[in-house]
Amino acid sequence: MDPLKQRCCESASAGDNGGVTSGATSRVTRNDVAAGARGTSGDSELSGASYDASGSPGANLPALRGHNAALVLGLLRAAGERGVSRLELAAATGLTPQAVSKITARLRADGLADEAGRRASTGGKPPTVLRLVPGARHAIGLHLERDELTAVLADLAGDPVAVRRAPLAFEDGADRVLTTVEREVAALRDGAGGPPVLGVGVACPGPLDHTAGVLHRVTGAPQWDGFPLRDALADRLGLPVVLDKDTNAAALGLAQGIRVRGTGEGVGADEHTGTEEAGGADDGRGLPPGSGSFAYLHLGTGLGAGLVLGGGLYRGRRTGAGEFGHQVVQLDGPECGCGKRGCIEALCLTAVVRGDLAEAARLLGVGAANLVELLDIDRVLLGGRTVLDHPEGFADGVARVLADHARIRGGSAVPVMLAPGGARAVADGAAQLVLAPLFGPRHPALAASREAVG
Repeated sequence: MDPLKQRCCESASAGDNGGVTSGATSRVTRNDVAAGARGTSGDSELSGASYDASGSPGANLPALRGHNAALVLGLLRAAGERGVSRLELAAATGLTPQAVSKITARLRADGLADEAGRRASTGGKPPTVLRLVPGARHAIGLHLERDELTAVLADLAGDPVAVRRAPLAFEDGADRVLTTVEREVAALRDGAGGPPVLGVGVACPGPLDHTAGVLHRVTGAPQWDGFPLRDALADRLGLPVVLDKDTNAAALGLAQGIRVRGTGEGVGADEHTGTEEAGGADDGRGLPPGSGSFAYLHLGTGLGAGLVLGGGLYRGRRTGAGEFGHQVVQLDGPECGCGKRGCIEALCLTAVVRGDLAEAARLLGVGAANLVELLDIDRVLLGGRTVLDHPEGFADGVARVLADHARIRGGSAVPVMLAPGGARAVADGAAQLVLAPLFGPRHPALAASREAVG
């Protein structure tokens, strides 16, 4: 089996679908080794071996071969078209030059990396530059909204190769949804052809258990409660599948620093199997500096949040974090689909329906201010269909509430911006549920290593 696809299978079964590191001391388990080593806080822990987490991210141990390859792959992806030399990889990872040479030889043999010329010499033999081959493998990201499916075929760099959209009736239950997904994934793969597909990331409304791959009582669609969506789709598609909430997937993609491409909307002639081919120049958009902790607020057919705290996606022990729309802000308010009264989702969507966008934005800002007060986040990102239909109104309205909050509390207002990625942010992030574990934790060591080797 393709080694990357095998790692996707092991990652899915371990529930390790796309963790991002906070840069804290690494805790490495057997599942982390298989899945590309997700970094979390805690002590070193690997049965039968020790792991030096004191500084260098690399580890010269046979048991951590998969971890080290993931680190190298991650640095190759971060380097982009400019590429990176073996000496720079060794300096950035703390691995020996011999270990780096062996890893890069395996990556080249698997078609994942290739030589791309030489650096200008600063004395001695000019170093050979290596680059990731993004098109060597693909991943699929699916966004299951309540009324629409978006499917993205992404390369190893996270850039979309092709995109499809189709109507979806999530409340109709499993059989019709699974049939639609199976048809659209087949059409996506047939249309693009090309390299092997590593796996499928699925993002849908919560609540759900991402580790077990099981949906819970989704608001407005209680018939999904207890349904094993991950395993059912894996059986239908014949591919590894990972599952998470839509807001978590989007936040993961943003935390991974996806540089968005081809955000223009183009739909084919058949509305039931509408096809959008992704292309166009990289617009260079990404999260600005100082975004280590942020909330992604998604307002579409529902309202939820994805939380990145200290650089790491925060799901909570039971994937319950981010149920932002069901915080009660009006006691004895209107009934919400979740069964409670006065939820911010019910109030906000009601304001949207009656055309009072200023009130909807104010309510969204109140919820955002609650998050800032509770978590001291650095930034608020807005996305989702309803926000994108009225981007300036929502961005300005939320920013005004946060500015008022800052004046009361003192200090500067937390900035608000539209999330990069537009309408495709969740589907792009869903592809990262597959890709992120393959590339290891993100380390800011590459620039420093280039300086160190001249």
